[in-house]
Amino acid sequence: MTATENRGMARIAEPGEGIGLDELALATRNHGLPLEALRYDVTPPGLHYVLTHFDIPAVDPASWQLRIGGAVDRPLALRLDDLVRRPAVTSRVLLECAGNGRARLEPRPVSQPWLLEAVGTAEWTGTPLAPLLEEAGISPAAVDVAFTGADHGVERGVEQDYARGLPLADALHPEALLVWAMNGQPLPPQHGAPLRLLVPGWYGMAHVKWLTRIDVLTEPFTGYQNATAYRLKVDAEEAGDPVTRIRPRALMAPPGWPDFMTRERFVRAGAVPLSGRAWSGRAPVTRVEVSTDGGRTWEDAALGPADPDHPFAWRGWTCAWTAAPGAHELLVRATDEQGTQPVEPEWNRQGMANNLVQRVPVTVLPG
Repeated sequence: MTATENRGMARIAEPGEGIGLDELALATRNHGLPLEALRYDVTPPGLHYVLTHFDIPAVDPASWQLRIGGAVDRPLALRLDDLVRRPAVTSRVLLECAGNGRARLEPRPVSQPWLLEAVGTAEWTGTPLAPLLEEAGISPAAVDVAFTGADHGVERGVEQDYARGLPLADALHPEALLVWAMNGQPLPPQHGAPLRLLVPGWYGMAHVKWLTRIDVLTEPFTGYQNATAYRLKVDAEEAGDPVTRIRPRALMAPPGWPDFMTRERFVRAGAVPLSGRAWSGRAPVTRVEVSTDGGRTWEDAALGPADPDHPFAWRGWTCAWTAAPGAHELLVRATDEQGTQPVEPEWNRQGMANNLVQRVPVTVLPG
């Protein structure tokens, strides 16, 4: 293996190793949500997180087609106009990158160095996927559905089109959409124009962008992004478990004002309102707690009401804090019906699904 080939292989950072130029290059291409933007119920497209594995492909909507094939009776070839004429649904859905929180792990898996901000909630407009698959005539032997995008590149030495597979039952779920609009406007190029997949509740790797092909399979999908990437494992040799649904998380909109470099927050003593968002893709959020003493004690925040029209959007929360002068560390954590965010990290080799609690250093100045 050459030095150039080795550069792209998976590795764990050495103890004390800082963020490298390759990771900085990824960070300039991919951006997170500025946490002050948690104030928006619906994230403006320019503030919504973006992760692009390869290049943003140049796709001409006028000549673009979606092909549906594989183990079907009637393969389909659909233009964008064909899809837009179909029954449309608008759904408010939170997306979160499966690698969110990776850079906070020690030792650090070397990849896109996400902290906490790889998240956003948008209103996505498209047509349900299930009726299209049913029109194509799904084979009784079908088990998976593979989704392929137009973005092409090399990951860990493997040349590929980005492609992900879903179990057939998840692909047929009525909330799975083929999406052509975001917040009432055509999809921006970085968000998958002209068409992307939306699978509410799943981490972002499942929402394939720049969609060109859907294949019904009679065997489990074994493409790179399912079989090698997006696996929860500790040892390189083990197969690991697949990353699927979003674990519970709460984030705080940082209070007060920041230091430019450190992002430490400053507030005046007295009443300080705290607020943020909480979500989970695996079960409804049931509780949000806040600590203002570094995690020694916790109190319940007021959790905004669930919106039955938008079950996969984030929920607001608020908490009143009487801040005394000095240094404080604020924490927030969410609980869903299956469990609570961890206070200590749960390490895995790819840095996936790390829903470690947020910590916000705050200096309270005399009033």
